[in-house]
Amino acid sequence: MNRPPPPLNFIRSFECAARHLSFTLAAKELGFTQAAISTHIRCLEQYVGRPLFHRNPRSLKLTDMGEAFLPTLRQALKQIDSATEAIVTSARDQTVILACPMSLAENWVAHMMIGFSATYPEIEVVVQGTVWQDANDPIADLTITINRDDEVPRSAVKLWRDLVTLVCAPDLAVGITHPKQVLDLPKIFVLARQEYWSIVADELDMGRVDLDKGLKTNASNIALEMAVAGLGFTASLASLTRIYVQRQLLVEPFQIRSESPWSYYLTESNISRGGAAKRLRDWIIAAGILEGEGLCCTNRVMDGVPLSPDRLIPRLP
Repeated sequence: MNRPPPPLNFIRSFECAARHLSFTLAAKELGFTQAAISTHIRCLEQYVGRPLFHRNPRSLKLTDMGEAFLPTLRQALKQIDSATEAIVTSARDQTVILACPMSLAENWVAHMMIGFSATYPEIEVVVQGTVWQDANDPIADLTITINRDDEVPRSAVKLWRDLVTLVCAPDLAVGITHPKQVLDLPKIFVLARQEYWSIVADELDMGRVDLDKGLKTNASNIALEMAVAGLGFTASLASLTRIYVQRQLLVEPFQIRSESPWSYYLTESNISRGGAAKRLRDWIIAAGILEGEGLCCTNRVMDGVPLSPDRLIPRLP
């Protein structure tokens, strides 16, 4: 049964009370009465159907449900606060808001921005990392999403044809001579992206991979960091693993590059602000071409300035 989400005041009251473990301090921070905070949290508990606090005479303690509930709510509140700040910031001239998945923001976008910021120091870019993606983000001027190629957002530009690869920490690859050995070793899965493992298994003729046995996460960057820590093999997009491999944090035990049914797409808002957004859009598309080709396209020109891989995505030592 569908029902509306709880009021935001209930969520903020719970997060604040959980942070202070005090209704009194939460009331002081948020500008409510203590009774109002208590009512908000009681209503939220009724909504989720479970108690969130153990209420002792002189103290509060989160229940197991409260502990589990808190990180997700904090992440959502952080996104709301970031979006609000982005609206305020966007009122300034020469500001562009780019929304993109956290995993891409932390590596490819970060290095792409080195060249852009050096070339256009007057343009301020607000990079808004997303967890729940939406190609129609009303705040962002430009939005990058990852989509299956059969579910492409309207008016979106495909940035590159991505590939799937298998990676692990260098120590974990020692002694691996045959793909089927991986079946008996620790594995890391990205929820909603288990398809990557099926692609790798088919390419390497590994046989069936048990998707129920292994570490699981909802984010590719977390899976890659787990792999760096030596927690297992993970199948991921080559555009995300490239920097880890260049830094020798991860290795590819088998040189496979299978075409991915998932790719990154760029969408421009109907209300994006003129020249600054257009320059960043063109830069991202040009960088995407270089990522896809893997070639030194020094003959490409943007605003009269030759493009090169070192300007767009610097080579790492």
